[in-house]
Amino acid sequence: MKKFTNARIYRGQNGPSEILVEKGKIKQIGTNLPDTDEVVDLKGRLVVPPYVDAHLHLDYVFTGSGDEATNTSGTLFEGIARWHDVKKSQTKEDARERALKGIREEVSKGVQFIRTHVDVDDPDLTGLKAMLELREELADNVTIQIVAFPQEGMYAYKGGDEMVEEALKMGADCVGSIPHFEWAREIGEKSIHRTVELATKYDKLIDVHCDETDDVMSRFVELLNALVMSEGIGTRTAASHTCSFGSADNAYAFRMMGLFEKSGMNFISLPTENAYLQGRQDSYPKRRGLTRVKEFFDSGINVCFGQDSINDPWYPVGNGNLMNILDNGIHLAQTMSFEDLDRVLDLITYNGAKTLNVDDQYGIEEGKPANFLVLDADSPFEAVRTRADVLASIRNGEYLFKRPEPSFDIELDLFRKTR
Repeated sequence: MKKFTNARIYRGQNGPSEILVEKGKIKQIGTNLPDTDEVVDLKGRLVVPPYVDAHLHLDYVFTGSGDEATNTSGTLFEGIARWHDVKKSQTKEDARERALKGIREEVSKGVQFIRTHVDVDDPDLTGLKAMLELREELADNVTIQIVAFPQEGMYAYKGGDEMVEEALKMGADCVGSIPHFEWAREIGEKSIHRTVELATKYDKLIDVHCDETDDVMSRFVELLNALVMSEGIGTRTAASHTCSFGSADNAYAFRMMGLFEKSGMNFISLPTENAYLQGRQDSYPKRRGLTRVKEFFDSGINVCFGQDSINDPWYPVGNGNLMNILDNGIHLAQTMSFEDLDRVLDLITYNGAKTLNVDDQYGIEEGKPANFLVLDADSPFEAVRTRADVLASIRNGEYLFKRPEPSFDIELDLFRKTR
């Protein structure tokens, strides 16, 4: 057994606690717990569950630097056109190595759960085969969910719906679609119907790239919500992006939020990428590109954040640091009251786990896997204010990594004379 002492547990008691770990699981949480052979003093640091990146494209990472990937307009639709050319030269080995590099970046910053959308508009399903292998090989260290995602459309790309179904048969975890990219509203609606049909047929989760546009008349989220509510699978469904909902009028938005509460559907917002991509045709004022994060968060509609892209045709930067994503997101969503700041870590932890439907294996609770992070802060407020670094990531009671205590070669002294 192993005991972690002086831990300030997020959502836990106010004072320091101890965490007793046995055979990779949390056996007990409290104070004055039994002695063990190994005791780790966390020195009053904040302990949080692992970060959850609820939306990432691992088969795209590090493809954004070549000439063929240059997105001169900075729009979503040109990014898709550039990816169409880039993926022609992708090999399984190339996809695997780039994805592994992206996963390493994310895990090194505290992520232990990743949902990745993999483009299946590819007759060879190249990226999917690489991601299926990595999901199994890395399962001890990171949990990966795979979305069968038709980047160029279920129907705009000939046979796209068939490729999605084949991907599900091969082992993808979720059904994806992109209705706003189809060539007409009716075809986009058809793709939503097909998404729900496949999810029920194969007992899969759903994650739709939904209304990632500034067009306020893009309202596929309404149909998606209605269908999954009818099937009773709202909690197994996520609507990613929903940027147009951030531009919708209040009469429509508040009616829909009541229906979202009823269905239990999850929402994923991508703060940095959508702030970069959206509003490109706006002069001023420019839209922020986010869905109604604040309203969802305040009303209890489950919403979380994700990285989305790491150096691909849509977004030139990104590094898997979800604390950076959180910082950008809460600024853009204006979710920064003192009360908010004590709980916004949910947006990259618990809310993401709920979206991925992994609640049974997630959280700092007795009986659950001993998966948690040690942050360089002593409270949620300080963690968010300082964008606290992850000092250690523990998985099944063992270190994935541990960093040394922050230190200076020459410590700052404001009164030291420099000349």
